Amino acid sequence: MVTDNISDLLTRIRNANMMKHHFVQVPNTKMSLAIITILKNEGYIENYENYEENNKKYLLISLKYFGKNRQPVIEKLQRVSKPGLRVYTNKKTLPNILNNLGIAIISTSQGVMTNLKARELGIGGEVLCYIW
Repeated sequence: MVTDNISDLLTRIRNANMMKHHFVQVPNTKMSLAIITILKNEGYIENYENYEENNKKYLLISLKYFGKNRQPVIEKLQRVSKPGLRVYTNKKTLPNILNNLGIAIISTSQGVMTNLKARELGIGGEVLCYIW
């Protein structure tokens, strides 16, 4: 049984990217669906799809590559806040990832969003991960 669903999601995507797989399957949770939706909206993955197998719900994620050598669009996925050490930020200290070439995913009181959206709304929250 997985205790940290976010780390499991990021590790599955990272491993599939390294092996240049087209698809990766992850368990469907509210948090993983929110993170995958952000990745889709920001252009880091092509698409995702909900499906059920043996009475368990999964997300099938279609990964995105570019060029002849199939370079992954996602270069790095880094988990920040962990179950043993939570990392919070306020609106003044929101992270800036590679001069806004990457994103930080923040869990706020108004839902899960990117650092750019949180800065626009003027709210802080728990920093879940960095992606570039």
